[in-house]
Amino acid sequence: MAEQGRLIGLAHDIGKCSKAFQERLRGGRVVDHAAAGAFECAKLDAFWAACCAAGHHGGLPDFGNIRNDTADDPTLFGRLQKAIKRGIPAYEMPFELLYTSAPEGYGKDLLTDSFIIRMLFSCLVDADYLDTECFMSGGAVDREPGEPLPTLLEKLDRYIAPWWKPSNELNQKRNEILRACIDGSAREKGLYTLTVPTGGGKTIASMAFALNHAVRHGMTRVIYVIPYTSIIEQTAAVFREVFGERNVVEHHSGALFEVAEGGETGQYRNIKATENWDAPIIVTTAVQFFESLYANRPSKCRKLHNVANSVIIFDEAQMLPSAQLQPCVAAISSLVTHFGSTAVLCTATQPSLNDLFARFAPGFSPKELYPDVTAVYDAFRRVTFADMGTVNVETLSAKLKALPQVLCIVNSRKSAQEVFAQLPADGSFHLSTLMYPAHRREILEEIRTRLRSGLPCRVVSTSLIEAGVDVDFPAVYREMAGLDSILQSAGRCNREDRNPPEESMVTVFDGVSATPQLLQVNVGAAREALAGGADPAARETITRYFETYRSLAETTDKDGVVKAFAEGVQGRRLPFRTVAERFHMIDDATKTVYVPLGEGAELVCRLREGERSRSLFRKLGQYAVNVYDAQFRSLLGSGALELPEDGCAVLTEVERYDPRIGLKVFDDQMTLGFLSV
Repeated sequence: MAEQGRLIGLAHDIGKCSKAFQERLRGGRVVDHAAAGAFECAKLDAFWAACCAAGHHGGLPDFGNIRNDTADDPTLFGRLQKAIKRGIPAYEMPFELLYTSAPEGYGKDLLTDSFIIRMLFSCLVDADYLDTECFMSGGAVDREPGEPLPTLLEKLDRYIAPWWKPSNELNQKRNEILRACIDGSAREKGLYTLTVPTGGGKTIASMAFALNHAVRHGMTRVIYVIPYTSIIEQTAAVFREVFGERNVVEHHSGALFEVAEGGETGQYRNIKATENWDAPIIVTTAVQFFESLYANRPSKCRKLHNVANSVIIFDEAQMLPSAQLQPCVAAISSLVTHFGSTAVLCTATQPSLNDLFARFAPGFSPKELYPDVTAVYDAFRRVTFADMGTVNVETLSAKLKALPQVLCIVNSRKSAQEVFAQLPADGSFHLSTLMYPAHRREILEEIRTRLRSGLPCRVVSTSLIEAGVDVDFPAVYREMAGLDSILQSAGRCNREDRNPPEESMVTVFDGVSATPQLLQVNVGAAREALAGGADPAARETITRYFETYRSLAETTDKDGVVKAFAEGVQGRRLPFRTVAERFHMIDDATKTVYVPLGEGAELVCRLREGERSRSLFRKLGQYAVNVYDAQFRSLLGSGALELPEDGCAVLTEVERYDPRIGLKVFDDQMTLGFLSV
């Protein structure tokens, strides 16, 4: 799309060739300079380019209705009407814009058109930001592109070289999976699945596929997408160990700074703080990934062009929310079909998505990288499941006290704190997303040390530990949840096959927490799949679970995203702004609070002094706690937060941070102890 990119690059700032904008540079009023470039593109019948030019500061607008929109409407056609009626400053054309054909694939369907426009928009705003950054800094651009992918592949080969002489049968099976991924990397670009049980070495095996595949096909980077912020830390740490700090970017809400859009010049002072995913390896969350793909704001969209021609690994793919499956699958399909990317759905419990891929990516049905799935599941059986029935906190706590080493996973923070409070102080640990990542990492290291040394180690956690965290307990208790969560929890038991399966118990129980609304469909599907004493780990049980899960889900597009692009909204086509405002991967958005403890104290000091850089916010992410809106308002109302400019939040009452349970978000926790939530 080089010719199309050249057109929008030349056109977007034509409105600056006006007397009004020259006066603006000398302190005059803000003027609309973007509408002029949009108008010139529209005169060439290039409305796709007009949309990019119109939104390069304020965000992609809804196209609107070409027949009905007026100059007062905040749509693309509204702004064009304003230009036609000479409602924007007069400008001079410094050069002639030549007719450029529409991008390849444009006009096929409106959903595809939306992704093409958003990709071109991404190229425009990233180039605009980088150009401005270069000018404002006197030619120095704060970007570290990292090492070439062939160099990273050499590092990975050295890292895994000792593994090819396995010490036991379990490692031999892991090697078979790894070898299958390396061999499979020679296949064509497209859509793949990697279905192996927990403990099968998916993280490194999938990265081995990705790097070998990217080098073979001349691709630009690897993007590793993880369901939640709480389980991103270990994966990013493993990749930094293998590839080095400079080659891995960890990008999620806690390591994020977004430029506030608005006005005609934007807030370029903070451009250096926003991510554009120019590193060779990106580790991000599903929320960050998919919400960016449906965003309209320049600071969120600027990185999207770097997703093209990438290998994208979706770790724990079964955790894509059922209510958003259509927009998620549509986005993955577009990246594979139109933008040269390869996608891998990586999980121990593969969800049932073939019908959606057949709809959105015809001709790209998912291909399994390790086809002998059934055999490998039997080989990785390391536990025995038991059903404890309904229990209360006291009964459950008594069971945990009787075991020297045990992991208990419950469905709510409140239940985790209540159970934890019943355990002996020595050797008991609590894990929660109300702990900042660096703190959780310290506790996990202590847990692993005690497990290896045979010391007492009882851990109570929310679901954050059940995926992406490498621990090995002799016994696990799991509150009733989705079957995928139960099996993930089982992956923390007898992980290294040190004990016989019949002695390694995974006990499922009910009654400690009321089933959260978010989990009700998952729990209902699990009960259906397990009815009649079905084996939780059997492939047919897992298949039945996901079929039931899909059948119980009320919708797979709760925000109407796919329909909005296919049919428009209230007669208005390509509703970029409307969809961006609607689409949320999770209903309860969180806000980030930085905790000035440990190294975080010095980082917060730099923030208070006015520093805004990507490197600072990446480091601050290790001292961030994400809280829900009600929790944020409680902290703010009690005076526990400081709000430096640009929307950052810093904890000022550090006594609210308990080293056992993390951040106390409500005032009653300060007076009644940590049992309250």
